[in-house]
Amino acid sequence: MNITDYAALSPDLVIDAIEATGRTSDARVLALNSYENRVYQVGIEDGVPVIAKFYRPNRWSDAQIREEHAFCLELADAELPVVAPLANVHGDTLHTHAGYRYALFTRKGGQAPEPGDLDQMHRIGTLLGRIHAVAQAQPFAHRPTLDIAGFLDRPVQCLQPFLPDALATQYNRLVTDLRALLEPVLRNATTIRTQGDCHPGNIVWTRDDGPWFVDFDDCRMAPAVQDLWMMLSGDRLEQERGLGEMLDGYTAFCDFDARELALVEPLRTLRLIHYAGWIAERWEDPAFPRAFPWFNSPRWWQSHLGELEEQRQLLAEPPLRWL
Repeated sequence: MNITDYAALSPDLVIDAIEATGRTSDARVLALNSYENRVYQVGIEDGVPVIAKFYRPNRWSDAQIREEHAFCLELADAELPVVAPLANVHGDTLHTHAGYRYALFTRKGGQAPEPGDLDQMHRIGTLLGRIHAVAQAQPFAHRPTLDIAGFLDRPVQCLQPFLPDALATQYNRLVTDLRALLEPVLRNATTIRTQGDCHPGNIVWTRDDGPWFVDFDDCRMAPAVQDLWMMLSGDRLEQERGLGEMLDGYTAFCDFDARELALVEPLRTLRLIHYAGWIAERWEDPAFPRAFPWFNSPRWWQSHLGELEEQRQLLAEPPLRWL
C-alpha cells in the first residue's frame, strides 16, 4: 500500500474499521488535524467517541508500532496521565482492516498549555520526570534513535530535488558545515526512551487533572532533553526561567545531567532540517501541498537558509543556564 491509497479511506471504511473491533458507531466521523497519519473522531452509540489513528503506510513496522503501544501502556500502568491505545478482547492494540493498520484511543478533551506559564511548566516538568523515571528502565528494541543520519542526512537528500540551482551550493555547504559541528556533540550522547516530539500540541491540559500526553507516534531513543527543549519559548531569559521551572519539577522524580543543556541548539538545528525534509518527502501526499503551500517558494528557501545560518551562530554560544 502506498500513500495514494489514503484516498480510499472513506467515512464508510472508517466506520467499518471501528465496528470490526466490536463497537457500534453512530455514523458521526470527524477528520482531525493530522498530516503524518489520518486521524478521526468517531461517535459510538451509547458511549463516548473514540479517536482512530490510521497509520501512514510504510513508515513504521508492526514491531515499531507495537513497541510504541507497549511504552504507552507501561506508562499508563504506572498511573501516569498518558492516553494509551485501547486493546480488544484479545489484548491487541494494533488492528487491521481493508489493508489499513490503525489504533483506537479514548478521546481526551482539554486545551494546549499556555506559552510561558511557569506553573504549568513546573507541572509538565514533573510529569516528564515521572515518565523518564519509567523510560530509563530499558531501551527500545525496535524504535529508532534520534541521530544525524535520520534527522540531517536523509532530510537533506529528500530536499535535493527541490533545491533552486542558485542556492544549491550555498545550502549544501551550510548543511555540511552544520553536520561537522553537530556530529561530535551528538555522537556520545546518552539516550533513553522519549516521547520524542514533546511540544505543546501533543499535550492536553485538563481542568481537573492538568497535563496529559496524547501522542507517542514519534517516540524514540534520544537524549532526555529532547522532551524538554521544545516546551521552551521566548527570549533566552524566558527560556531559562521556563527551563528552571521544568527541571525543578523534573528532578523531584528523575536525575537530569546538566551537560545535556549543550544539546538544545544542536537538537533545534536537527529539527529545522528534519521538518523541511519531512515536507519534501511527503510532497506526493495531496494533503501536503494543501497544508504547506509556501513550501519550495523562493521566499521559503531564503527564510530556511536564514534560520540555519542563525543556528550556526547559536551553536557557538554558551548553552542555556539552569537557573
